Amino acid sequence: MIRKALLLALLPFAACAEAPAQDEAPQSAEAPEQLPTPAEAPGPADGVFPSMLRMGGDIVGIEGEVIGSLNILDGPNGLLIEATIAPGGLTPGWHGLHLHQVGDCSDAGEFKLSGGHVGKIPDGHGLLNPAGPEAGDIPNIWAAADGSAGYEAFTTLITGAELADEDGTAMIIHANRDDHLTQPIGGAGPRVACAVIR
Repeated sequence: MIRKALLLALLPFAACAEAPAQDEAPQSAEAPEQLPTPAEAPGPADGVFPSMLRMGGDIVGIEGEVIGSLNILDGPNGLLIEATIAPGGLTPGWHGLHLHQVGDCSDAGEFKLSGGHVGKIPDGHGLLNPAGPEAGDIPNIWAAADGSAGYEAFTTLITGAELADEDGTAMIIHANRDDHLTQPIGGAGPRVACAVIR
């Protein structure tokens, strides 16, 4: 009897909870404007091409000798970086490779005139760093047993216009591998090669 009375007493409240308010207009959730997918974006078939801005130059070694070449293509979504190192150009194995603030490789053997990394972030060096990466961080290069290397990497961290600023930029190759985390340069060690980007 008590249970039945309780159910009857609660029925009006349940009905009120389920009934929509008469004066409330239904809310229409307007979908946010969607960006085109890569398949929908205009491309070469539509007459849209990358800027084709090409930059690069000679890569010089510790003695100031040319050991290879650098070619950078400014694409619509980032930079394509290509480097070729001649036999004997590097010691075999992995080497850190970074983009530096100043286009100056004239102090062969040290390459300090190229300054620090492009887009330097305090404690932010490294492609694996949650506090980074810096705009100058790019993957390592690997040299074969004869010291030659072929390299291609893509970065969205910097644009061609930023590389071609007033004092230019440089690509530096280091003696050791960059671990992409340790500060300030991932343990990459001394600078062993340099290319002015122009």
